[in-house]
Amino acid sequence: MLYVFMLMDKPGSGELRQANRPVHKAYLAEMQERIAFAGPLLADDGTTMVGSLLVIDFLSRDAAEAWLAQEPFVQAGVFASTTVQAFVNLWPQKVGFPA
Repeated sequence: MLYVFMLMDKPGSGELRQANRPVHKAYLAEMQERIAFAGPLLADDGTTMVGSLLVIDFLSRDAAEAWLAQEPFVQAGVFASTTVQAFVNLWPQKVGFPA
């Protein structure tokens, strides 16, 4: 089952996010075969990161939540809120993905 992770940063956590980004990316790389898509959520200026959106395949919600509990940004306290929701992709992606 795919799970969507909607993860919103605490205000003013940009430096904390940047400091933990390498270990966050390494943690995601361990799951690369199960990631449908992932990336930062941006402010309207198109550059300021304000959160993360991840869609990852897990066997259960418990497994998804256990993975999230160990996520480096979560461990560092970057996020103000986290939401995990089951998801079914019914539309083939055409845009928004790197070549």
